[in-house]
Amino acid sequence: MVSQSSWIRRWATVAFSLLLLVGGLALWRLAEPEVRAAAAPPASPDPDVYATVGEETITRSEVEAAVAGDLLKIAQERHTALQKGLEGLIADRLATMEAAARGISVEELYAEEIVAKVNQPSDEEVDAFYEANKAQIRQPKNEISDQIKRFLVQQQQQSAVNNMLDSLKAKYAVKSHLEPFRVEVESEGFPALGPASAPVTIVEFSDFECPYCSRIVPTLEQVRENYPDQVRVVFRQFPLTGIHPNAMKAAMASLCAHEQGKFWEMHDSMFDEQRALAVDQLKEKAAGLELDAESFNQCLDSDRHAEAVRQDLEAGTAVGVSSTPALFVNGRLISGAQPYENIAAVIDDELARTP
Repeated sequence: MVSQSSWIRRWATVAFSLLLLVGGLALWRLAEPEVRAAAAPPASPDPDVYATVGEETITRSEVEAAVAGDLLKIAQERHTALQKGLEGLIADRLATMEAAARGISVEELYAEEIVAKVNQPSDEEVDAFYEANKAQIRQPKNEISDQIKRFLVQQQQQSAVNNMLDSLKAKYAVKSHLEPFRVEVESEGFPALGPASAPVTIVEFSDFECPYCSRIVPTLEQVRENYPDQVRVVFRQFPLTGIHPNAMKAAMASLCAHEQGKFWEMHDSMFDEQRALAVDQLKEKAAGLELDAESFNQCLDSDRHAEAVRQDLEAGTAVGVSSTPALFVNGRLISGAQPYENIAAVIDDELARTP
């Protein structure tokens, strides 16, 4: 039943809206014809033209390209909000169903599954946490011990909540139909390993002088070993020239080697010796890989692949890459040198979504 006050608020809102409408119409009729014409310019016949400057046009695609990063951020934030909302509703629904199945209230369910499983941290646990993290804490233990205890309690609570929800999701066969956030990343025509028909494609944006990028190399090797037919790995360039002075030439060297069918050999050689990426050292690596030295040297000295590297940089920036390594697993971004388990979890989820 709707309360009297609710009806009053509703009708007050309607009345106020009508007042604005009537007042607006009255003012419109009183306006001079020239003013009305200026207030309502004719629409563009082409919806993809956002503006004209003299005889030139500014199109929708130009505007979207100019603010691609902002649009991507907005899309990510929207998806994050949707995901958060969905997870909250799933948790509420599961708690209600499980409480009903047990014949208890939701509050009693939480007390059994969460509150009862949280213990106050001991002094020894506080000491251990402080010793393990004191380089980041930078405060005396006696000044921060209470905060550490609260943090450890929160960790236990979150773990108990996660365990309960994981169990209930399995029990009640929860399946989310909200797709993960993805971006379109071009993968054709770049150095790659793995079958072209693989259901999962990992596009890696990397920098040969980046120490974190070298850490992801054995991880991706493990991925290829464990998913030989299911995963294809594609390499794209993203040299961070502001902090890595040899990265641009190294990127071009890999593409010069690619001309002779030895991209991955040069890739491995450069990541194995990241401190040996000066031009002369790159040429020595090419000779050691038995590349045609004259052809490789001419390619590297001429900067023939500078434009290709620049295009990779622009493409990476457009899809949100700002640091390396950045992996896109079927368009899902994994940033940084993540452990194998994190990458495998996304691969497994993608395979589970494959028809």
